[in-house]
Amino acid sequence: MRTLKDMDLSGKKVLVRVDFNVPMEEGQITDDERIRAALPTIKHLLKEDCPISLLSHLGNPKGRLVPELSLEPVARRLEEIFQEEGLELKLKVKTNVQLVGKKFIFESPRLAKAKLPKVALLENLRFWWEEEENHEGFAHCLSGLGEVFVQEAFACCHRSHASIIGLPKYLPSYPGFLVEKEVSFLNKLLASPPRPFVAIIGGKKVETKAKPIDKISEIADLVIIGGLIEKEIKEKNIALRFPHKIVGPLDENEGKDIGPETIEFFKQKIASARTVFWSGPMGAFEEEKYSQGTMEVARAVAQVSLSVVGGGDTTNAVKRAGVADKITYISTGGGATLKFLENGTLPGIIALEENKTWYDFLASLDLS
Repeated sequence: MRTLKDMDLSGKKVLVRVDFNVPMEEGQITDDERIRAALPTIKHLLKEDCPISLLSHLGNPKGRLVPELSLEPVARRLEEIFQEEGLELKLKVKTNVQLVGKKFIFESPRLAKAKLPKVALLENLRFWWEEEENHEGFAHCLSGLGEVFVQEAFACCHRSHASIIGLPKYLPSYPGFLVEKEVSFLNKLLASPPRPFVAIIGGKKVETKAKPIDKISEIADLVIIGGLIEKEIKEKNIALRFPHKIVGPLDENEGKDIGPETIEFFKQKIASARTVFWSGPMGAFEEEKYSQGTMEVARAVAQVSLSVVGGGDTTNAVKRAGVADKITYISTGGGATLKFLENGTLPGIIALEENKTWYDFLASLDLS
């Protein structure tokens, strides 16, 4: 894939799909890490004097206007981060963030584009049902607001939504620095992980994890699964290709946590690894009495020379255990990371690659 640094984007209006689906409580952002993850790309574009329009969703309003899911608090937090970073002085650009409302997108594209400020954040994309349905007309309307598209929402790239796979059909498109980093790191994990390679898959919802477990067990030397996953595999008679590589709990607490025997067993297996990938907690770790298994696994994973963690709950677990700074790489994706490891790519990445093929083809034509 081409990267942002491959092209001169100076002064071009850029649409950036970001993942600002941040956790909120009573209208307040409780963790702004997803906003900060997009900063390197945003800073690069502002240095290139590009007016930028940021696209994101928040929650799941299902195509309805839900005031509590407005991106207004995100716009204000982004503005605060810009001020903390001193970007206005460093870049000599206005860094106030204007939230662009629902009607704006359906104005004449030329008129709407002319009205855009230096930094705009479009209102929650999922206020429109057309976003999740990948409506072609909606993607076309969005494309009218920019000259270039940048995909920076890796955690959403497994979704076939208008802002993920629709926009690259209409604009020259590039991965942002975060997406580039995610793809590069996960490709290395698939291609040549230092061995032994141990994968840990916890949580629940086996329907979204059976295929990734099957694929990862093809690559990994051992796959550790949590109690709820193991239970669902047995109840639904799911056949796995490498059952001899898969181990589950020896004892557990009603599916809420793994027991002491399992903790020691899992820790031994993890300690033998040179590479560990972990997605999904061992139980209901948010409750103190059920947190021991997940916390012990987190500390064990942090001791491995190459450790990759994916998913919101798992990220929260390593933070709570106080070992986040000892994890080699924390992926911003949950479902997206698992899907990437299952398939080696994602719909959003394919859309960028197909766009590359098209634009490279156009550039190769001799039109003189």
